[in-house]
Amino acid sequence: MPNAARIPTWFLCAAILAGLAGRPEAQAQQLAFTPYRATGIYEVGELAGWTVGVAPGQSPVAGRYSFTVRRDGLTPVDSGTFDPSSGRATIEATLDRPGMLFVEVRPPAGSVGFRGVSRSEVGRVLLGAAVAPTRIQPSAPRPADFDSFWTAKLRQLEAVPSEPVLTPGESDRAGVEYFTIRMNNIRGAHVHGQLARPARAGRFPALLILQYASAPYPLQKRWVTDRAAEGWLALNVEPHDVPGDMPQAFYDALPQLIRDYRTIGQHSRDESYFLSMYLGDYRAAEYLAGRPDWDGTTLVVMGTSMGGQQSFAVAGLHPRVTAMIVNVPAGGDALGPLHGRAAAYPNWDLTRPEVRSAAVYLDAANFAPRITARSLVAMGFIDETCPPSGIWAAFNLIAGPKEAVPMVDSPHNHMATPEQQLPWVRRSGAWLDALVRGSDPLAAGDRR
Repeated sequence: MPNAARIPTWFLCAAILAGLAGRPEAQAQQLAFTPYRATGIYEVGELAGWTVGVAPGQSPVAGRYSFTVRRDGLTPVDSGTFDPSSGRATIEATLDRPGMLFVEVRPPAGSVGFRGVSRSEVGRVLLGAAVAPTRIQPSAPRPADFDSFWTAKLRQLEAVPSEPVLTPGESDRAGVEYFTIRMNNIRGAHVHGQLARPARAGRFPALLILQYASAPYPLQKRWVTDRAAEGWLALNVEPHDVPGDMPQAFYDALPQLIRDYRTIGQHSRDESYFLSMYLGDYRAAEYLAGRPDWDGTTLVVMGTSMGGQQSFAVAGLHPRVTAMIVNVPAGGDALGPLHGRAAAYPNWDLTRPEVRSAAVYLDAANFAPRITARSLVAMGFIDETCPPSGIWAAFNLIAGPKEAVPMVDSPHNHMATPEQQLPWVRRSGAWLDALVRGSDPLAAGDRR
């Protein structure tokens, strides 16, 4: 079933391992939350839940704890209280449609909160579960002119000569060559990045690495040199029109406007900041595909959070992309908040009709039906930055062979522990290892 959504059996083991170290009971110390299903995945109408008990050797804060259950991170479906000192309690819910369950547990009023929780969960514990996740669909239909819009924008980009400028630099790694690169983009903008390749004759599989959200920041050399040492022709580009190799003081001195880039042009599909970002990414993929040292077979696009959002766009637009590997991708199901789903980054102002009209042309989910590449997509069940409902909605529309990596206990990547992100680390590593060898990461022999 090459197009089937895979929830792999390896995940049962990974979920247990990650859960032992990363579940809320390990963070909160006082309480233990044990899911009815270790996978965190249920069917429509099935009772989903957790048993709540006191962790061994711990004493919970005295009083009644409160909890709220929301569908898709936004719509309340249940709430209540429990007193763990009186014995085991339960938190339960069902959904009559595919979606995500998001539970927030808070300690008794007036207490200092849970001891030992991560900075993203001070004073609370988060729990997540999925209900028929492979049937979750976007909140709004894809625009009828989505494809023609992007065809026109690619023609606009093609009219601008790329004129790549490569500047050699020290790789700081034996057997690896390193360069910085600059290319032209639309409207007089530029694509800035860094390129690394094995320092030997030959043709190599290509890897395009796209960056997470933040005010502009420097690219770390090892992000490409480590991959080149593995055998990749690796290109890593800035999402902004700034060089990637400047001192931190350069980025600190940039004007506030560029720090608020996500709102620039949000009112117009033709003026959005993300339009030039996506086109710059496409140009980077086109550059790799045109190099004589590309093997002509493997072109992978990879990213986390906003890097995953960009990856959906590139994989949907560029016909030579053969694989997409993304962790907690942003930008999926942009109109979700209008239909009872929690908002995802970039959190555009959907109260404005013109912003709503523009957002659907930049929505990662609307690129998904164009993606025929093999795709690996990871989602955190307690992610509040890029909620899993929108990620599943985008994943389910991918046309090519695909694999989901559910991370039951994980918030957004930078707020997660290594154990919570372990399923992603393992599977993305296995995919890259297979692809650099020219193997199929979805083949039985490469699933380890």
